[in-house]
Amino acid sequence: MKKSILFSLASLIAFGSVLHSCKPKKTGQIAVDDDAAKQVYVAPGHYDEYYDFVSGGFSGQVAVYGIPSGRLLKVIPVFSQNGENGYGYDENTKPMLNTSFGFVPWDDSHHTQLSETDAMYDGRWLFINANNTPRIARIDLKSFRTAEIIELPNTSGNHASPFITCNTEYIVAGTRFSVPADYENGDVPIKDYKEKFRGHISYIKVDKNTGGLSLDFQLALPPFNYDLSHSGKNASADWSFFTCYNTEEAHSLLEVNASHNDKDYILAINWKKAAEHAAKGDFDWKPCKYAHNVMHEDTEQATSEILNKVKVIDTRKYNDFLYLIPCPKSPHGVDVDPSGEYIVGNGKLSANLPVFSFTKIQDAIKNHQFDGKVDGINVIKYESALHGEVQSPGLGSLHTEFDADGNAYTSFFISSEIVKWRLKDCQIEDRIPTYYSIGHLSVLGADTKKPYGKYMVAYNKITKDCFLPTGPELCQAAQLYDISGKKMRLILEFPTIGEPHYASAIAADMLKPNMMYFTRLADNHNPYKISTAQQARVERHGNRVDIYMAAIRSRLVPDNIEGIRLGDEVYFHVTNIEQEWDIPHGFTVKGNNNAEILVMPGETCTLKWIPNRVGILPFYCTDFCSALHQEMQGYARVSPKGSNTPLSFTIDDKLPSQFAATKPTTQSAAAPTTHKRK
Repeated sequence: MKKSILFSLASLIAFGSVLHSCKPKKTGQIAVDDDAAKQVYVAPGHYDEYYDFVSGGFSGQVAVYGIPSGRLLKVIPVFSQNGENGYGYDENTKPMLNTSFGFVPWDDSHHTQLSETDAMYDGRWLFINANNTPRIARIDLKSFRTAEIIELPNTSGNHASPFITCNTEYIVAGTRFSVPADYENGDVPIKDYKEKFRGHISYIKVDKNTGGLSLDFQLALPPFNYDLSHSGKNASADWSFFTCYNTEEAHSLLEVNASHNDKDYILAINWKKAAEHAAKGDFDWKPCKYAHNVMHEDTEQATSEILNKVKVIDTRKYNDFLYLIPCPKSPHGVDVDPSGEYIVGNGKLSANLPVFSFTKIQDAIKNHQFDGKVDGINVIKYESALHGEVQSPGLGSLHTEFDADGNAYTSFFISSEIVKWRLKDCQIEDRIPTYYSIGHLSVLGADTKKPYGKYMVAYNKITKDCFLPTGPELCQAAQLYDISGKKMRLILEFPTIGEPHYASAIAADMLKPNMMYFTRLADNHNPYKISTAQQARVERHGNRVDIYMAAIRSRLVPDNIEGIRLGDEVYFHVTNIEQEWDIPHGFTVKGNNNAEILVMPGETCTLKWIPNRVGILPFYCTDFCSALHQEMQGYARVSPKGSNTPLSFTIDDKLPSQFAATKPTTQSAAAPTTHKRK
């Protein structure tokens, strides 16, 4: 048996290598229509139609690209420190990276999900998972900033995450690696996997008004690997679906030992019934530790709280709300079509692509068409749930997306292609190569009831021969396809940051009207804020020195500070008192060993500095802001420990109160929202 499995795996890999060797050697040989450049060209002063939020993979961040241009617009720091703006380094944002393991400055982010109302994007929030130290983040789309991060206990490998229900009631997240629960003794022999390990799925409640996250309950499940998920819509709106592999419950050499079974499972959960069990008290409070980090919009300061218990429903006791559906073999993605009727299981090692019917699943449950139980969970008969199979579509199916016309698009990793097929009869309509080894794909708006269609993006793992070489580490890549016609057309490829996995794209017109362009000083309630240069000051409290600084074109106030001593902890509280859009100011001081800060108009940020040498150390603005940007600087004098040099501060050798008034620059009109420069 093992030999046959190893042979089949080797054959698939070998075949994939052959396909790669047959691909064009130069990107110039890729067949692209003559009008492709015109189709993706966005002229200067014009805007893209869509924002595409792409997971940053091992970067731990989110990258924002314009579609159709493929231009990188922004990298949003989420789970990793970012030296560009001080995220995770400065005193305002450091608490965002706190966990029960301590301060964790990096992670591996895979999947993005946009908030929805009635299975349609509402443009409020973006969610993304941290795979390693299990966390979920909420990004506020008014500001394109991380607003909240919650850690998940009893979870190892937060991969099947953060897939939302159709009204953003819950974020659904499953553990990739089953492990002993945090509330049990984890010091057990690994060979006791089947008896001692469990898988946990989390339901995180989302406040409908604020977006605030709270871990409502978890399900304790058999020790499978829970890979990916999607929630239903319309008739299936109360359900969420997970792919499960390693149903063999192996703990070593999973490439072989987790590939014995011809079929693994899709786990179907009626989350509404599960929530009812939780509300009724059908759970146990279990001790654990997990962090909940919030960036407070009014103060622009983050806080971190360690929580210590969670509701856990043992599905060996309560299981009338979940069912297992056999799915060939080692399934990765599970995808629900816009109608909510069809659920596609993407078996990585399967020759065929199964499509399940929600109606048939419900009939099977009603008529008790089961094929045994696993840990008390009913297994629905494969044929009873099956709508149909796409026959021999390709090798290594991973993910399926949908347009608004009844078509599905599936990525095939080994054969490096996308296959278009019809949901109604599972017949193939078209196929097109990718360059190379596609993972996820994204049809714009495909996880809603009404996909945008028009464009599809492939997120590829290998880019050899596609771009200029950059040593042994090449860039990751995306490819943009036009799917508006009967045939798919490649129209653009562009490099991406990190390793892109999943992505979510939304029409730009949904976000731009609600965008926050700057913070009004009156709305800034940071305790270290100052509103004018005359309020600038320096204070000593023991060995702590607080510098209240104003930044405005083209000066820092104060600009000369003396009396700092070795052994002091110095806090620069910098307020950008500009009140005009797109005039940030940066700040750093020589020898500072964490980062710079980047302060948006109307905001206050705090940089901690511990001087480690005597002397005159310059500080300056790091973000080019005006013709006299180079002159936006000052000096800090550091004296020996115990020095009697008095603490003092000036600008132009005057105290700030003696200096001519500096009024915040104000903007008379709202920020531009048109698609074209005036």
